[in-house]
Amino acid sequence: MQASEEGAEQAPAREEGADDAGAPTSTPTLAKVLLAVEELWPESLAEGWDAVGLVTGHPSQEVTKVLFAVDPVLEVIEEAATWGADLLITHHPLLLRGVHSVAANTPKGRAVHRLIEAGTALLTVHTNGDSAVGGVSDVLADALGLENVEPLTKAENGLPEEGIGRVGELPEITSLADFAGALFGILPTVAGGVRVSGDRDGLVRRVALCGGAGDSLFESVRAAGADVYVTADLRHHPASEARESSPDGRPYLIDVSHFASEWLWLPAAAQALDNVLHDQGHSIDIRVSTVNTDPWDFILTPGEG
Repeated sequence: MQASEEGAEQAPAREEGADDAGAPTSTPTLAKVLLAVEELWPESLAEGWDAVGLVTGHPSQEVTKVLFAVDPVLEVIEEAATWGADLLITHHPLLLRGVHSVAANTPKGRAVHRLIEAGTALLTVHTNGDSAVGGVSDVLADALGLENVEPLTKAENGLPEEGIGRVGELPEITSLADFAGALFGILPTVAGGVRVSGDRDGLVRRVALCGGAGDSLFESVRAAGADVYVTADLRHHPASEARESSPDGRPYLIDVSHFASEWLWLPAAAQALDNVLHDQGHSIDIRVSTVNTDPWDFILTPGEG
């Protein structure tokens, strides 16, 4: 896998022992970082099937370095260990389904062993990071300049502005081709690019989106009256049925990389955590992973071989 330039972004480092005003600061324990994370992305917002929260690490250990990443793959864990990160926060869970062993002869077992050997705690912020204000879809909506943004599906246990996906309006009507081009320009570069279903010259203004896999939300997308729906991992049959069910071809569909759609959240999340901890008087170094964990390396298109 290759490093992405975008991944080099990081929250601004602060001088150890002093805040911006020169007042003394302290190094937080993992327990205090978890409280800050809970303030930003409450676990109560996670979907019932999800597995979020602390995976490895002792609450009493001190945290001086935090690395944010999309996936807890071995390459990312090695990056965290080499940098000396005390905490790795990933969007995707390492252990989403039950396991009976974490022996080091399996990829997940090796991941757990490497984390413990390096003294790196692992924390998952998944669908709670999707649903929360300032979460994955909010960041994508902001990057696209959407206005009057609201949740595509409201959270059962949250505020009115919390929930999975977002829907909003572009400042001006634009063509589907131009909108797709603008979207392509803000996402990290990956092999799969951006796939579009619809009339290139079709006009769009109302945009529904869901960072990550969102083809289970078509009913909400239609109810929202969206001209176009942006999400990842669109499967053949749901996409085909969406096209067949609308006489005017709307909502148009834009299928992006799962990794790319969620990576945009990482710098914003790193900055948000840095702000909360700093407000609490803690000094910490927060960085975004430079590893591109999109699983695809190249793609062939018509005319190429």
